[in-house]
Amino acid sequence: MKTPVSVVIESVGAYIPPKVLSNADLEKIVDTSDQWIFGRTGIRERRIVAEGMSTSDMAIEAALSCLASSKVPAAEIDLIIVASASPDYAFPSTACIVQHAILARTAAAFDMEIGCTGFIYALATGAQFISAGVYRNVMVIGAETLSRFVDWTDRNTCVLFGDGAGAALLTQGPAGEGILAFHLGADGSQWNLLSLPAGMARLPASEQTLKKGLHYIHMEGRAVFKFAVKAMDVSLKALLDKLGKTAGDIDLLIPHQANSRIIDSACQRFNIPREKIMMNIDKYGNTSSASIAIALYEAYSEGRIKKGDLVVLVGFGAGLSWGSLAIRW
Repeated sequence: MKTPVSVVIESVGAYIPPKVLSNADLEKIVDTSDQWIFGRTGIRERRIVAEGMSTSDMAIEAALSCLASSKVPAAEIDLIIVASASPDYAFPSTACIVQHAILARTAAAFDMEIGCTGFIYALATGAQFISAGVYRNVMVIGAETLSRFVDWTDRNTCVLFGDGAGAALLTQGPAGEGILAFHLGADGSQWNLLSLPAGMARLPASEQTLKKGLHYIHMEGRAVFKFAVKAMDVSLKALLDKLGKTAGDIDLLIPHQANSRIIDSACQRFNIPREKIMMNIDKYGNTSSASIAIALYEAYSEGRIKKGDLVVLVGFGAGLSWGSLAIRW
C-alpha cells in the first residue's frame, strides 16, 4: 500500500467583480436600510458580476490568478474541481469550461454542488486524489453568480448574496505541512430550508414555476441561522478533536462569510479573539462556495498567514451541510 503524501496549497487566487452594490443602493429598490442590513448581517456591500459574464468566466479568472503566482503550469494540472451552486449550465460542468480556457488539456474535470460548504468539500476531495498518489496537482475553485438567482423584491434574501470566485492549487508537499485533517457532515432531513426549487428535474421551468418565483433562492432564515450556529460548533470541535488541538492553537480561523453574528457567536464560545478571525463579509456579502476561497486569498495577500501557521476553514450551507479543514501553512 502506498504511503499517503502531504497535500499543500501551492498558490491561491481570486476574482472580485468590480461592480459594487451597496446597502444604500438597495434602499432604493427594496424596503430596507443600511442600519437594518448591517445590524443583522454585518454586510455593507456586495459585488455583482458584469453583464455578459457568468460563473465560468469568474472561475477562469480566479484560476489564472492562482496560476500567476504558482510554479505549476496549467499543462501540469491533473484535475480541476469547481464548487458552485450557480453553474453556467446543468451540463456541461463548469470545470470542463475552465479546463479548456486555461489550457489544462490533460486535466480531468468535474463540479461539486454543495452550496456554501462547497469549497471545503472540494478541497477535501482534491486532497484525497493527491494523498493517494493518483494525481499530483489539483485546482480547486469556488465560484458563484448568485445575483442571477435573487428575488430583488425580497428584502430577506436579496441583501445577503454576492458574486465572486476564488481558487487554490493543491500539490504534494513536505511531511507535516499542508492539509492536516478535515471533517465533513450533512443532514438531508433539512434539505428544504435552503433551496433553489425550480429549473431541474423535480420542477422543470414552466409558466407556473416562473409565476410562483420558484427560480429564486428560497430560505427559512431563522431555521438556517440556528443550524449554522450549531454546525460551526459541531464541525470545529470535531476537527480540533481529530487534530488533538484546542481553539487556542488556531492562528487564523477563516469561516464561511454568511452572517457576522454567526461568526461572532462561534468565536465567543471557543474563546477565539477577533484578531484571529478573517472576516470580509462587509465587502462581499455571502458568496456561497466562493466565500471561504476569497477570504483565504485575501488573508494570504494581506500577510495574515505566515509559514507554520495553523489555518482552519469552517463552513455550512445547503443540504444542509457543514465542514471544516485544517492547514499547516
